[in-house]
Amino acid sequence: MKPLATLLLGLAAAASALSWAQAQTPDAEGEVTKVDAAAGRVTLRHTGVKNLDMPPMTMAFRVGEPRLLQGVAAGDHVRFAARKVGGSYTVVALVKTP
Repeated sequence: MKPLATLLLGLAAAASALSWAQAQTPDAEGEVTKVDAAAGRVTLRHTGVKNLDMPPMTMAFRVGEPRLLQGVAAGDHVRFAARKVGGSYTVVALVKTP
């Protein structure tokens, strides 16, 4: 019975890691209009964000990790992933695009 429990725990951990990785995959595009690193916010003019049922618009997002804003400036084009975290729309992944 113990090997089965170990296998099930391993499978649960793998599924959790996969869903976390999928949650961090950039799935929307936008242009940075403002970066407020001190407040941990970025304003994006973005395409629709499917997972949030959000149409294209310009809005400010919290960032989950301050490091996401390093090297990002107004005018940069980005791909990003956003999620609702603690009631706030939060960017959890951000990648500059050419």
